[in-house]
Amino acid sequence: MSGKAGKSGNDAGGLKLILTRALRSRNYRLFFSGQAVSLIGTWMQNIALSWLVYRLTNSAFMLGLVNFAGDIPTFFLMPFAGVFADRFNKYRIIVATQTLAMVQAFILGALVLTGAVKIWHLVLLNALLGVVNAFDMPTRQAFVVEMIEAKEDLPNAIALNSSIFNVARLLGPAVAGLLISAVGEGYCFIINGASFIAVIAALLAMRIKERPIPASVKDSLRLLKEGFAYTFGFMPIRSIISLLALVSLMGMSYTTLMPVVAKTILHGGPRTLGFLMGAAGAGAFTAALYLAARKSVLGLGRMIPLAAGMFSLGLVALSFSHHFLLALAFMPLIGFGLMTQMASSNTVIQTIVDDDKRGRVMSIYAMAFRGIAPFGALMSGALASGIGALDTLMIGGIICGLAAVWFATKLKALRKIVRPIYARHGIIPEVAAGLKAATEFTPPAREMGK
Repeated sequence: MSGKAGKSGNDAGGLKLILTRALRSRNYRLFFSGQAVSLIGTWMQNIALSWLVYRLTNSAFMLGLVNFAGDIPTFFLMPFAGVFADRFNKYRIIVATQTLAMVQAFILGALVLTGAVKIWHLVLLNALLGVVNAFDMPTRQAFVVEMIEAKEDLPNAIALNSSIFNVARLLGPAVAGLLISAVGEGYCFIINGASFIAVIAALLAMRIKERPIPASVKDSLRLLKEGFAYTFGFMPIRSIISLLALVSLMGMSYTTLMPVVAKTILHGGPRTLGFLMGAAGAGAFTAALYLAARKSVLGLGRMIPLAAGMFSLGLVALSFSHHFLLALAFMPLIGFGLMTQMASSNTVIQTIVDDDKRGRVMSIYAMAFRGIAPFGALMSGALASGIGALDTLMIGGIICGLAAVWFATKLKALRKIVRPIYARHGIIPEVAAGLKAATEFTPPAREMGK
């Protein structure tokens, strides 16, 4: 009996180590702690902003416009932000962007609490936050590898990033819904501003080794061209980015329409919206735990189209939901599918990219995920004004499903291309074993222009 108990304890300890091994790195541990607090505030602001826009305008189109204003800077600026991240100190960039995001939240909260807020304030402030995020997101993605002391812990770090993002996505909307019902949207913005103090304090407590910037990264225009050639010159990476961009365009806009679904279709209020988004967060958090518990990245290539298909199925099912409990039941499927696709794609790309190009490649990844989204938000807002929110969700879900099928048909060809590449590059055993199916995506030298 004691032997069994000991074995059970060892198994539990082993699972804990697998789930949290990236936390062995001090800098990443600090970052993780700060983000865990800050991201809850971010999700509170997202929900409060959407509800505020719909309360002020009662317009699905204006919801799309405000979201468009917040995300469109990422489309135009992210490629340049990636070059910026490769040329300059990533740590200092992140401290600056987090500080600016904090200031934006406090200004927004002050305008709402004083009753001075107008819809143009929301458009302008969301656009300014979009500029900040355009530099923050690719830099933060690229900075992860500098915080990790053992490169084999990188997939776990990415999965842990996803887990805290989705714990926040679970808690933030629920808290925001209750807070909006009790005291209004303004305090959500103030709490978000205060939450940035945690991540800024964590960043300032880090011990960062200065990394020399290679002399080769001085010509910005050449760097920009090189980043696009590196990313799109190799078919497997191009396929992952293309699927991500299409899902972002046609599917991610579901978040824009959720206030319409909550208020008009389900006849609820901010609590209804908070619970729906929290349910999606629960599904995404489950996906993040699943990915964090994986010992290797084996099979993530297959997971990409499967996850996109699950996301598609969830959207189509949601489009037929006219009752709160039914809609609530489908939201976890949407969250699980989207998070699994996004995190699997991120892990694949982060594992194979050259360090000196990481900022540029991750800027293109972020542009595909977030930079395309504003066009989807604007399009879905306009479409929902004409044919309704549920039909718009159904069309987006069907197109995402067709895109997943397209990617699945390419898996066999991708495996054939990448298998010999891993043998030639001698990737460390854990990662090499994990990238058999569809993640051995390091381009051949001739395709890299070498």
